[in-house]
Amino acid sequence: MDTVFICNNPHNVERVYGRGRRERIEAICRVHPEIVSRETFDEIDLSDVRWVFSTWGMPELSVEQIARMPKLEALFYAAGSVKFFAPPFLERDVRIFGAWGANAVAVADFTLGQILLATKGYFRNQRDFVDRTSYAKPQLGIGNFEETVALIGAGMVGRMVIDRLRPFDLVVQVADPYLSDEDAQLFAVERVSLEDAFRRALVVSNHAPNLPATMGMIQRSHFESMREHAVFINTGRGATVDEEAMIAVLRERPDLTALLDVMDPEPPIDGSPFYELPNAHLTNHIAGAHGRLHDRGIHGAA
Repeated sequence: MDTVFICNNPHNVERVYGRGRRERIEAICRVHPEIVSRETFDEIDLSDVRWVFSTWGMPELSVEQIARMPKLEALFYAAGSVKFFAPPFLERDVRIFGAWGANAVAVADFTLGQILLATKGYFRNQRDFVDRTSYAKPQLGIGNFEETVALIGAGMVGRMVIDRLRPFDLVVQVADPYLSDEDAQLFAVERVSLEDAFRRALVVSNHAPNLPATMGMIQRSHFESMREHAVFINTGRGATVDEEAMIAVLRERPDLTALLDVMDPEPPIDGSPFYELPNAHLTNHIAGAHGRLHDRGIHGAA
């Protein structure tokens, strides 16, 4: 067998490589019949494997484990960032092809929708309007004209969000230490600090990657400084946020709204305050590619 699917979650493989995608791979490759997981990896002879296919659920393999695939040439990853598992593969000169660009399109589209609803006051209005007696009471949003939106991170997703916001008369701020003045001018955005992003914007959208330097970088003081009725969107990574601090501020300030598509851990543990906070709106990591959007991801990975 020269090809193998490696993933800790077989359901993800079936979902992402469904609708005839796996069959197309099998038509040109000799594919191992089992999906290999972290638990079964050491039990299977992978000495003839040349190509690996994976998606969300790819295990972090050691250099020693990868060495058990001496003929491996390439890994095709139909999902987002490869940073968490890529280094030992790259050390052995294995080429990695990712669909992070295709996945970024879906995340950017999702973020745009949430931003426009947030500036309109939709999420606060929705929880205020509970019956006909409350019809005249819900808070009305400011709208998306000459309002300020801040993005944390100007990677591929952040830049796609910037591009999608161009048709709207919004002031776009970006907090990213790696964004140059030249790029900020090119993208027609204002470079700001993380503190200023939270203090000045009506909507703050997090697109920071999960790296040692970003762990817990969004803290209590950032949420405390947010404007009245402000909205925090997280489609980046839950670990970049001090979630206990965020929960505390959301309790103290019911005017704020948190739209959380990512958390740490996912899902939140049983009994987590996230499940009860009326101003925390949870979705189960749906911003990325799903359904027919997987077609774009497969083409991107290939």
